[in-house]
Amino acid sequence: MLRVVVLGAAAGGGVPQWNCGCTGCRAARADSRQLQRTQASVAFSADGDNWFLINASPDLRQQFNATPQLHPKPGALRHTPIAGVILTNGEVDAVAGLLSMREGSPFTIYAHDKVLAILKANSIFNVLNEKNVKRQPIGVDEPFEPRLPDGARSGIEVVAFEVAGKSAWYLEGKAHPGGSSGAGDTLGLKITDKSTGKNFYFLAACAEVTDALRAQIAGASLVFFDGTVWRDDEMIQAGLGQKTGKSMGHVAMSGEDGAIARLAGLDIDRKIFLHINNSNPALLPSSPERKAAEHAGWQIPADGTEIVL
Repeated sequence: MLRVVVLGAAAGGGVPQWNCGCTGCRAARADSRQLQRTQASVAFSADGDNWFLINASPDLRQQFNATPQLHPKPGALRHTPIAGVILTNGEVDAVAGLLSMREGSPFTIYAHDKVLAILKANSIFNVLNEKNVKRQPIGVDEPFEPRLPDGARSGIEVVAFEVAGKSAWYLEGKAHPGGSSGAGDTLGLKITDKSTGKNFYFLAACAEVTDALRAQIAGASLVFFDGTVWRDDEMIQAGLGQKTGKSMGHVAMSGEDGAIARLAGLDIDRKIFLHINNSNPALLPSSPERKAAEHAGWQIPADGTEIVL
């Protein structure tokens, strides 16, 4: 049985963002229970005891404390059910939470060589002693089974695949530690419980819904998909920035080339938006944008949402 918990559903900065007074952030401060979101990450498990994370958000410590499934087992002086972290990109949103896991418990970081090169180039990540925290490279379209800390099989198959995107924004105009060519900066994941065959897809960043991607996720039981912005020029129109969604590596929810239109009619059982920016009006339950997304079969999840497949 595959269990998935949404630890956080927001984009970088969370909702409310610490220095933002946009409509969504003001509403979240007024109604924290319904609207506040931490930064995007999910946890999954095939046995309910050993868990893997997809990305380690800057809010990870808060997310651990809010998620009983990830607490140390009763009576243990030091324990964690976390067996590993799979990174889909090298953005701050995805890697900063690793620094909250530096207290010596063994686990494995799984990432493409290009993302591992970013960690290696920044000495602050050396607080994760490689004697305890292994760094395991993963390839594109190469299935692997993440292991438990004692080396036992997890019963889970993971396949990373390339999606349209870009390298981390803080590397713009600089030499990439992992080189400038080849895939690896932005990955999607297919996670499968080997005993049941149940699976889900995770794509928290995606700049374009290609025909190849449509074919890959058609008929899926569950898809987590990039929901950063409602419209491509959203942040510009709101006066919050000068970049479009696509220039940041994120496809919009709406529009003829947006995620809602491009992923329609694919017989996906459950579609969930993640990495939702504070500027996105679909966060607001009474907004026309939320109603349009839900009418199209999409869910805007709260932190702590659990799905069992």
